[in-house]
Amino acid sequence: MNINDLSALGISELSDMQQCVSKAWQEQSDKDIVLLSPTGSGKTIAYLLPLMERIDTSADCVQAVVIVPSRELAMQTDDVIKKMKTDVRSLCCYGGRPAMDEHRKMNVLQPHIIIATPGRLVDHLSKRNFEVTYIRTLVIDEFDKSLEFGFQKEMQEAISMLPLVKKRVLLSATDAEQIPHFVNMSGALRIDYLKAEERVAFSIVHSPQKDKLNTLLDLLRSLGSSKIIVFLNYRDAVGRVYDFLKAQGVAAEMYHGGMEQDRRERAIYKFGNGTSNVLVSTDLGSRGLDIPDTDCIIHYHLPINQEAYTHRNGRTARWEAEGRAFMILNEDESLPKYLNENAVREYYIPKKLPPIAQPQMATLYIGKGKKDKISKMDVMGFLCKIGGLERTDVGRIDVRDHCSYAAVSRSLIHQLLQRLEGQKIKGIKTFFREAK
Repeated sequence: MNINDLSALGISELSDMQQCVSKAWQEQSDKDIVLLSPTGSGKTIAYLLPLMERIDTSADCVQAVVIVPSRELAMQTDDVIKKMKTDVRSLCCYGGRPAMDEHRKMNVLQPHIIIATPGRLVDHLSKRNFEVTYIRTLVIDEFDKSLEFGFQKEMQEAISMLPLVKKRVLLSATDAEQIPHFVNMSGALRIDYLKAEERVAFSIVHSPQKDKLNTLLDLLRSLGSSKIIVFLNYRDAVGRVYDFLKAQGVAAEMYHGGMEQDRRERAIYKFGNGTSNVLVSTDLGSRGLDIPDTDCIIHYHLPINQEAYTHRNGRTARWEAEGRAFMILNEDESLPKYLNENAVREYYIPKKLPPIAQPQMATLYIGKGKKDKISKMDVMGFLCKIGGLERTDVGRIDVRDHCSYAAVSRSLIHQLLQRLEGQKIKGIKTFFREAK
């Protein structure tokens, strides 16, 4: 992939940080790199672009390993590589599914890059499911989060089984006080962008009641059709707030670690494609998710520490855009000590509020996918020709193995479903419904 051809990744040019990483990798290829940069600043692309250029695609062997703390980040990283449309083959590996299935896929795909969570990587390495002889590059993404999750033992074990690594790259959104000795990063080149100019306008909102639900609802109404993530500290609280907002007619989704993987993916998909305006989430949603164009962050619960505060805010103001963050405080709560009171403004919710804003898009479910030889172009053509839509009425299209999703104008969804009833896509009979 030409480093100047970035349109497939949704960007027009590299940021200063990304250019710095590429230059450092090129000019000091023998040096390890520690990259410190805020959440949402594009660290994944920063290391993937120079790494991809150094993969020998004529060799059918693993040449690089990327360790990540969560399956979400593994899937996101793998997706970025595939969007580049190069000859580099990648495979993501994580818990929650049979390791044997991943091993079979390795044998067929013969990946150049393995992206894995620490425990699953140790599992594959211990069973010698792939050859380590040609692995020269090791990347540990969200290194601080891996330590926070307690993966130090697994990372140490995995690294010990990669003896021929020549280049190590550590990435973090916080400045780790000490890098464990087993990573062997002495003499590494340090690239620090943590003190980059803040692009998030921060405000506090006072709740007259201890229970903040009504204040949250009024705040959401005042923000209109903005794309908003509401952060809470506990799973049961996420469920409670989600149920309240849905009952009030808010187009919301919820996201936390206790949900089934399919439901979590569907929630992120609907929030990402404009079908839902609000995502109610634990701090699981503060990292590893690629959700562009998030306008606002709301701290419903106070962040547990400054690091959590930083990662939550990193979901907005991405790619040099500006964003807004709000912290709701009741009478028993005060501003965290790590925030400068003099720099904080207060947001007053207007007394006269508009109705609850509804999203512009709805999600259409199509019961066929890649295994049926359905492509995004097939879906677009079908919706326009048979469904009578204009291209401007169709948003994001995702084709999965056994089904497809398409974002379409909400005002047209019912009319569209009537037109599609009994129709075939590429000569295949299937069913269509609005994804709930």
